Amino acid sequence: MLRSSQPLTGPNRKRCREDEVLLGTVLDEGERGFIIDTRSAQAAKQARMTGGGTEPKSSYPRWRRLHRPLERGRLLQESFIKLVEACNDASVNMDRWLSRLESCRWLSHVKAALSTACLAAQCMDREEASVLVHGAEGTDTTLLVTALAQVILDPSCRTLVGFQGLLEREWIQAGHPFHLRCSRSAYSHARLKQEAPLFLLFLDCVWQLSRQFPFSLEFSERLLLTLFDNAYASAYGTFLCNNEKERCLCKVKENTHSLWAWLNEPEEKMKYLNPLYSHNSLVIWPSIEPQSIQLWQGLFFRWIRSSQYLDEAWAEIQQLVEGN
Repeated sequence: MLRSSQPLTGPNRKRCREDEVLLGTVLDEGERGFIIDTRSAQAAKQARMTGGGTEPKSSYPRWRRLHRPLERGRLLQESFIKLVEACNDASVNMDRWLSRLESCRWLSHVKAALSTACLAAQCMDREEASVLVHGAEGTDTTLLVTALAQVILDPSCRTLVGFQGLLEREWIQAGHPFHLRCSRSAYSHARLKQEAPLFLLFLDCVWQLSRQFPFSLEFSERLLLTLFDNAYASAYGTFLCNNEKERCLCKVKENTHSLWAWLNEPEEKMKYLNPLYSHNSLVIWPSIEPQSIQLWQGLFFRWIRSSQYLDEAWAEIQQLVEGN
């Protein structure tokens, strides 16, 4: 699996021989690859006017391009805001609640992300083909797809340590602009142009996987909630800045503590483990049927509904497992 930003073909359809050679060397003789573009075909075409574009078939004859549009901007942020507002409105009746849940379209974004990640995983696992994923800059929906595909395919990414490594590699080092995307929250009255909960969408998709495969992920929902909290407000420097260059200029590693170091402290680590975990070396193919996608109640209802009984149940499960 590869990831990149869009090719800069521009309005004059410029070619980059180096890119063509690079992608050509990925494939052995007779092999074909897939390019998954997370923009619509129309959006990719329009990007040429500002210097961007996509791979022309004539220059990349051994690669098949598939467009799977994923929202990454203002519409995604508005969806998040509408969902949080609906979840915090205790006065709505059932019909009104279902109507608001549908109109915010958050679960549709979750389904689309999982569907695209499954497509990438299927190309690799069942077609045994190479896959290149990109959208525009390659730092938003691109990372969403590549990270999810690895959780689906690779059992090591479903362990606590492996998942941390995945986040470090696919989100932090790959340049997801956390400062711009998570500078405020759904509760903010400001509507910042660059705000978008891509990382939250990823965490929600991982939660869907954990719900459908309760024994296959070594970490629990509590880890996902902790990651969400720290992406928006943190005492640690792990999610600071927008890219590695900014983190180096701000000397983040020298001046702050690492979230991973804290999570891996023995006493802390136990809090985030899934007591039902059993190593599963197989690929986990999630159901993406509408009936299978559920609202992440542990996150979106966490401020209006106590988790006391659920926490007590998990503690009892942990004691039973340790007793055996």
